[in-house]
Amino acid sequence: MLVDDFDREVTGVRVSLTDRCNFDCVYCHNEGLGDTRGPMAPREHEMSTDDVVRFLEVAREYDVDAVKFTGGEPLLREDVEEIVRRTPDAMEVSMTTNGTMLPGRAEALVDAGLERVNVSLDSLDPESFAEVTKTGAFDQVLEGIEAALDAGLAPVKLNMVLLRETASHVPDMVEHVAERDGLQLQLLQYMPELTGNPEWAVDVEDVHEWLGERAYRQEQREMHGRRRYWIDEDSMNGTERSATSQDRSGGMVEVVDPVGNESFCANCHRVRVTHEGKLKGCLNRNDDLRSMGEMSTAEIRDVFETTVANRVPYYGEYMVEEDGEWVVNEKYLDEIPKPDPAD
Repeated sequence: MLVDDFDREVTGVRVSLTDRCNFDCVYCHNEGLGDTRGPMAPREHEMSTDDVVRFLEVAREYDVDAVKFTGGEPLLREDVEEIVRRTPDAMEVSMTTNGTMLPGRAEALVDAGLERVNVSLDSLDPESFAEVTKTGAFDQVLEGIEAALDAGLAPVKLNMVLLRETASHVPDMVEHVAERDGLQLQLLQYMPELTGNPEWAVDVEDVHEWLGERAYRQEQREMHGRRRYWIDEDSMNGTERSATSQDRSGGMVEVVDPVGNESFCANCHRVRVTHEGKLKGCLNRNDDLRSMGEMSTAEIRDVFETTVANRVPYYGEYMVEEDGEWVVNEKYLDEIPKPDPAD
């Protein structure tokens, strides 16, 4: 197993299969670009099926035990089922998708070995959903979630990005997962340092406080220092849990908040692979990309080891090295305009 200079073991990889996406989400940092037809074969600049599998086989040599396939939209590639099927047996396989192509493919993906899925859903209101995604695919996403559940991909995690435009829809989303077995909710902190528009950000601590007041159970995971909240209909209404509700686990809501959260990075055990076959030590940086060249086994090993060895303790420009110490780059932070609390 590879361990970086900050004692973080690398146990997982996140592999982008394409930069194409059939959504054009307002918060996307240029992942939703390109030809939206699909599914289709990998394009010239994308890793081939064999390239992806070869990388995973090398990663498994270093005891990596989990892979998450992402995009863009990974299901715009027609070979996803084959890639999942050929993933080393000892690896847990998950995927992040917008869900529109899960109907008709979810069962085949499960048969191939897919174990978990995250589906992006930023609102249960079709108009708000259309504003954020720039699509009219709301019904298809809901159908995709049902297809995932029917295929046995439970729990299905719903990914919702916290924006000022969608924050008012959080209660409906929480209530939705509390009422429906098999669903969980991940609230993802918006990161203006990646995509701009800092005025869209919400105070994530306000979200934690709101959830904490309604949860009947809370915990903090070692993974990324994430906080989890269990909420059901009784706790949402501020009443004691009924005898009936004791038989249910309720809805689980997890907040993913990397901005300003050093423990998030301190517990990060993943490296990332871009669709072109480049490795990077952090999802939120693009200044540490290393090409795996022709994707030979030897090249993959060499670049994988180098990438892990060069991981930094805290992502992006927030931390800089001065005299051998990592310190907050206050100048950079000062250059990001803060939203007016009165807005």
